Amino acid sequence: MFIQPCWVTRLTLFSLGILLPLLLLQAQAEDELFNIVAIRDTSTLEAKVISDWAVSAKEPTIRQKLIEITVCEWWPGETVRLPVTLNAPADGSVCQNLIIANQGLVDRATLPTKGQLTLMKEHGVGVVLIGMSTIDKMKPVGKLHLGMKERLLATKNPRYTVAWVWGMSQMRALTAAMSEPEVFQPEKILTTGGSKRGVAATVAGIVDDRFTAILPVVAPIMGNPGTPSFVEGAEPERILRANEAFLEKADPGHAQAFRERAVRRSNHRVTLEQAKAAVWNATDIESMTDLVWDVTRITNFLPEVKARGLDYFWNVGTNDSVSPALLEVGKQYPEFPLCIIPSGQHGGPATAGYTTRVPTLPEVEANFLSFALYHFKRARSMPGPPIIVVDLIENGGVKVTAVFPDGLKPEMNELSFVFNRNEPYTLAFEFDEWSTVEMARKAPGVYEAEIALPNDVSVKSLDLVTVHRHVENGLPITFSGPYQRVDSFE
Repeated sequence: MFIQPCWVTRLTLFSLGILLPLLLLQAQAEDELFNIVAIRDTSTLEAKVISDWAVSAKEPTIRQKLIEITVCEWWPGETVRLPVTLNAPADGSVCQNLIIANQGLVDRATLPTKGQLTLMKEHGVGVVLIGMSTIDKMKPVGKLHLGMKERLLATKNPRYTVAWVWGMSQMRALTAAMSEPEVFQPEKILTTGGSKRGVAATVAGIVDDRFTAILPVVAPIMGNPGTPSFVEGAEPERILRANEAFLEKADPGHAQAFRERAVRRSNHRVTLEQAKAAVWNATDIESMTDLVWDVTRITNFLPEVKARGLDYFWNVGTNDSVSPALLEVGKQYPEFPLCIIPSGQHGGPATAGYTTRVPTLPEVEANFLSFALYHFKRARSMPGPPIIVVDLIENGGVKVTAVFPDGLKPEMNELSFVFNRNEPYTLAFEFDEWSTVEMARKAPGVYEAEIALPNDVSVKSLDLVTVHRHVENGLPITFSGPYQRVDSFE
């Protein structure tokens, strides 16, 4: 049994008579959100082999092993176990580069696809996939998320949240790989995923220094993902009113899809009524959002991850409320490596009217492959974002200049913009319509474009982002300059 909450195998240690170290470990664990020593302990995986190593019938260059592992005992009596597929080259070579990503919850060996498959077949990269889904779909189905919320309400401990267990899953998948040293002896380890899987990749990359690179997709950089408050019902009244107004005007099918999404989100949140019943005070309610999501905000940990050399590259959309703080990222961290897709949305059912789903875009998939080959083999360089200069011009518009100090010559240079953006967390924010113009080369590493202000609209603000594509050794990287806003035109 994988013992929680202290992440210590108490009986084994006690049987060895090591009482003092046990007490020290317990004290350490109680003060820490994650105990990295226990996370890396292969003896607590309690791995069950579902299907042993065998060559895949669909991909004869790949061999697979399917196991089920213990991620944690989340609280006494509730063990979280998830399926893991280990994928390695069929030729028996040892993988020195490794990807940790995700599969569904089914107990079936899963092959990597797209860029991950290319990396396996052409570059011998190992791929480990762990089952990942929303908490309500994890065993015991329909009950696990209720127990999570019950303990969060009682303790106010962020370990009882989705961010914690998703990050744990990714880290324990790596531990499972490390339990097979005859197959995996990684020198570089990249983890990736979108949405909740992007949160998992982010947390794992921040917490566990075994990871050397992360590529999250539609995952938060800073700010609160999805909703302005973790406590449902504590959102600003203006946002609730705006969303109700949007739903009243929406296509009935779209409106139903949004309401169903709200239910899914509520499965990992607590309600205002529940918080009050648990005797949370106003400070508890206000601070809980930060307490839950702080570990997912890489901007909180930039000095630490930079010091250890973690490579990171975000891919997000302008219209995704999971990344609501792009403007703040642009202001505070203009050098942050990311690709911002204009009009890009988080994704969701087609019935909701989404047309630009960032995780499915070919340029985002190409970014993964190019970034992975940059990280594993330095097959290309990573372009740095340009410096953006915005000037008012005489005709009432603005001139935007992107300057690459190193004289970079991207093959594509575009400026996208939108007037009078809707507020983050409103449904209308997800459907803002961006316009795009090509930027002209004015000098080595300097690109410009102008935006004329419309005559028929009262312009209160102008949001803009430059998007560039640079190809090196046949590997394209699509990336962005820092997100900008102009709110004065005088």
